Amino acid sequence: MSHSPTLLNAFAPTGTLRASINLGNPILAGTDPATGEPRGVSIDLAHELARRLALPLELVVWDTAGKSVEAVEQGQADVGFFAVDPKRGEHIAFTAPYVLIEGSYLVKADSPLQGNDQVDRPGTVVTVGKGSAYDLFLTRELKHATIERAPSSPAVVAHFLAHGHDVAAGVRQQLQMGVAQAPGLRLLPGRFMVIQQAMGLRRDRGEDAARELAAFVEDMKASGFVAEALARHGIQGASVAPEA
Repeated sequence: MSHSPTLLNAFAPTGTLRASINLGNPILAGTDPATGEPRGVSIDLAHELARRLALPLELVVWDTAGKSVEAVEQGQADVGFFAVDPKRGEHIAFTAPYVLIEGSYLVKADSPLQGNDQVDRPGTVVTVGKGSAYDLFLTRELKHATIERAPSSPAVVAHFLAHGHDVAAGVRQQLQMGVAQAPGLRLLPGRFMVIQQAMGLRRDRGEDAARELAAFVEDMKASGFVAEALARHGIQGASVAPEA
């Protein structure tokens, strides 16, 4: 399919489609242990978008969601893979979500906390990854508990343990890895939020580019591309988002 020069320039003003990749979310991206190269659902989507636009692709890799968002906001990258959030939406035009991810709480085994509804209490300290979707959400929602920020989402469990906090918040799969590595921890049942993972680009790239990206995401869901990518990368606990 051919695209107009105006649309291609909106997507890639440098002539190369630069995709912002967050390695801090294991659901979306990680590093291939054999090659050291980024791999995952978001990388597969970036390659497919570049193929359809007939543009070369550059992966701009970050270790946190906050840095990945800033790269698109500041024009260091053209498109990205983000959790939908109102604050981020001030500058970024989001597609509908392509994947839904659960956000969970982790506590020490002997913690008196038994349910998600018991977390927001005075004196409770919650560890989150700085700038993550969980940070943004809990900053709005928690009225009594105190939030402490780890440098990144992958560092949450270590930060939580090192500082003796009460609760760690993040991607369920990431917290489960913490439980497996450090005895004496447990997840609270259920979830405190559902993360809507979408693609996005800066709002000033124009409505045509935003519509094209939104249509691309819908096709990736409907065609089975996203489901196949999740299965290929062995991702558990995430589901393909419904049609917009």
